[in-house]
Amino acid sequence: MFKNYFRLALRNLAKDRQFSLLNIIGLTTGLACALLIYLWVNDELSIDKFNEQDSRLYEVIKTAPNADGTIATFPYTQGLLAQTMAKELSEVEYAVAVRQQSPGILSVDEKHIQASSSFVGKDFFNVFSYEVIEGNRNTVLENKYGVLLSDKLALKLFNTTKNIIGKTFSWQRGAFTGSYMIAGVFKSPPANATDQFDMLFTFDLYATKEGEDIAFWGSNSMNTYLLLKKGTNINAFNKKIRDFTKEKIKTLYKDSEMLKWEGDLFLQRFSDRYLYNNFENGVQAGGRIAYVKLFSIIAIFILVIACINFMNLSTARASKRLKEVGIRKVVGASRQSLILQYLGESILMAFLSLFIALMLAALLLPAFREITGKEISLHLNTGLIITVVGITLVTGLLAGSYPALYLSGFKPVLVLKGKLTTLSGESWIRRGLVIFQFSISVILIVSVLVIYQQMKLIQSTNLGFSKDNILRFSNDVNLRKNLSPFLAEIRNIPSVINATDANGDFFGSSSHAGSGISWDGKDPNLGIEYYGNDVDYDFFETMGLQMAEGRAFSKDYADSSSVIFNESAIKAMGIKDPVGKIVSLWSEKKQIVGVVKDYHFRSMYQKIGPAFLTCSQNNETTLVKIKAGTEQQTIARIKDVFSRYSKGLEFNYTFLDDDFNKLYVSEQRVASLSRYFAGIAILISCLGLFGLAAFTAQRRQKEIGIRKVVGASVASVVAMLSKDFLKLVIIAAFIAFPLVW
Repeated sequence: MFKNYFRLALRNLAKDRQFSLLNIIGLTTGLACALLIYLWVNDELSIDKFNEQDSRLYEVIKTAPNADGTIATFPYTQGLLAQTMAKELSEVEYAVAVRQQSPGILSVDEKHIQASSSFVGKDFFNVFSYEVIEGNRNTVLENKYGVLLSDKLALKLFNTTKNIIGKTFSWQRGAFTGSYMIAGVFKSPPANATDQFDMLFTFDLYATKEGEDIAFWGSNSMNTYLLLKKGTNINAFNKKIRDFTKEKIKTLYKDSEMLKWEGDLFLQRFSDRYLYNNFENGVQAGGRIAYVKLFSIIAIFILVIACINFMNLSTARASKRLKEVGIRKVVGASRQSLILQYLGESILMAFLSLFIALMLAALLLPAFREITGKEISLHLNTGLIITVVGITLVTGLLAGSYPALYLSGFKPVLVLKGKLTTLSGESWIRRGLVIFQFSISVILIVSVLVIYQQMKLIQSTNLGFSKDNILRFSNDVNLRKNLSPFLAEIRNIPSVINATDANGDFFGSSSHAGSGISWDGKDPNLGIEYYGNDVDYDFFETMGLQMAEGRAFSKDYADSSSVIFNESAIKAMGIKDPVGKIVSLWSEKKQIVGVVKDYHFRSMYQKIGPAFLTCSQNNETTLVKIKAGTEQQTIARIKDVFSRYSKGLEFNYTFLDDDFNKLYVSEQRVASLSRYFAGIAILISCLGLFGLAAFTAQRRQKEIGIRKVVGASVASVVAMLSKDFLKLVIIAAFIAFPLVW
């Protein structure tokens, strides 16, 4: 019986090649898109879930009041918090403090490599599931001056990970410049880890070099991670630790102002920080999880549209099979057997489409990786096979359910006498499905336009500084010793407009941050969080910053004791006629020499806050403004100068606008994916509409012939055939626009 059903299904598919092809194209495209979206969603959901104790691993988050009455939320806490919590809270099995460090230069013999690093506590490998492949994971962090290298970095330096423990290397990075010994090798963080690092220094080393920062309960610069004991009630624990740091400050300092601006603590699951990364006034308000939900919904929409196409086309051509149904029923076929046959045809087509969709997805995967920036692979593991087969089966059943029930319900006597040509309501159902799928298409079109406008806003908003044609690269120790003559040579290159140096950047990295600024007449109840950068002369000219009043830093003045605030800072401070006033920056007296117009110094998701700039030479980063159109030759000349001052060091540079765009790389990828998937959904809808139009023209072939004989033009015939479908599309638009709004 099943063999006969299979043979009949193949014959029917071959008999109506046009409609079969349209159905297969629609289903194949829908399934391929759904499969690619599934791979992307699955990858997003796997981020930071590589730890064996994921269910018990948490990050300490802090909320703190802003000067404007809002509540800020951030993952930075005190350096003493981890060890104190481990000692005083019975629910904590292990706690570790982590301090991330910007890249430095690692040197072995003639090899010089830029590497990223973190300072970690002794229980780092008890908290996280990173694999130590050389050395004892329980003791590798005991030696204060011992350093662990990643296997990838070890291979770059020594071409092996074996027998390198005890070897030394030179490290150039601020206060931590010096010679260190290799204590072990760890396996590089997996691709689904948000924190990527090449080296691990001990937290004890950081405490030795930056002791004041570690010992002070008012400094928030560390990430604190906890591994809780099994059975810990997270809600009860959050209540317990809420005022933990406040109690410490209250006991140790008895400083009411400091206590007022100290925040509350709570825990967030470590693996949730990637997807649930948005907080509003201290309350979790989504984050990247919105993208996961968005594309999951798009995948469902695309499959539904593909199913609607199948149902519409199958139902529309059902009239051709009325006699077949009548004869089969007369010779004894039950309705159940007919339903089984037609559902079988639908499922066969769905699995045929799946086979083609898998090949199509595999072909598109390299391009999909390029768009998403992810190393996604199509591995047919058990979970994926079950998911894909399940989706295909449901798609086949859903797509074929209405045609099967519709065809099997005809009465054979009426069919064979020619008294039944259509089923009451069939036309309305088909129109309703067309309206539904085009409503979805209109929603997707408008959504893509909105996302496009958002991305256009990011690119067109005045940032308060110029990011175009500015080259940025790090300065090693040798270069910083001779930075003034180096910059002088760079400025002498004809195609260089200006050059300067700075610490930090305008993309979230600061030289100074905190609230330790005071002045005469300051309101004791006023608490302001500042963001500060050290910059050299010519910084304002190179970056295109505009002064609101006063002057920029100049070599004509002794500006080492000068400071420039932005407009938001002066407004928050409430200082009138600020130029010439004296302020205390963390107990260091500075004179305000100017007020710079507001500029974005963090992501555009955050409003411009109080900021200041101090004058400093020999900083970590060089910035070079070059003439447009001369990039290639200018970079080559800068590289030559750089090589003379930093022998053996590779010249690694970025453009400032590229660094800016990296802040919104997720949004850009979402925008690209949205365009592609919305376009595919619209294409599938149009394929279905084309199929219905073709079927209508085929069914009304005699009418069209008569009309042309009596003088109807081609345009009038096309208008006659199109007006009904055009009405449906217009109705769909009117339904969709209020929903989109």
